[in-house]
Amino acid sequence: MMEFQPHSTPKETGWIEVIAGCMFSGKTEELIRRLRRAQIAKQRVKIFKPKIDNRYAENKIVSHSEQSLPSEVVTSAQEILELSQDAQVIGIDEAQFYESDLVEVCNKLADSGKRVLVAGLDQDYRGIPFEPMPQLLAVAEYITKTLAICVNCGNPADRTQRKIKSQDRVLVGASDSYEARCRKCHYIPESE
Repeated sequence: MMEFQPHSTPKETGWIEVIAGCMFSGKTEELIRRLRRAQIAKQRVKIFKPKIDNRYAENKIVSHSEQSLPSEVVTSAQEILELSQDAQVIGIDEAQFYESDLVEVCNKLADSGKRVLVAGLDQDYRGIPFEPMPQLLAVAEYITKTLAICVNCGNPADRTQRKIKSQDRVLVGASDSYEARCRKCHYIPESE
């Protein structure tokens, strides 16, 4: 993963940073790292997670490596807009669990001068782009693509392999339900 270092930090404007990749690639870990740096810089930070994501903690964003930061739980992207009025930096985890209006919300926040950090899966378990991530990638000033390690062969992995049978596109889970795979080792489960 490349270290995020813009050539010059924008001044008197906002911007969007997207951290995208498969499961177990360090997206939330990178989001937490950037948000902690903003907190160290004494910036006003607000962190949000969708209500559907209750895997590790109810009111924290938590990485698979157990790093965490307190967060507010929201049921819609519009709530983020309402709750971020006094923030300078906004962190949003698990972007794939929001509706498409997340893109509009992120744009409004950035247009109002805020730094918006968003992390999420860029592909679903079938390898299909996971909305609203493609649209966020299109409007972001900065993009970080994280890779995991394929559990089968050790190659760089950019796919999320579902290990259990379900045709639901959204199925919240961790290592019990998913693993990282490379292009060669990834397959669409037979239930499809």
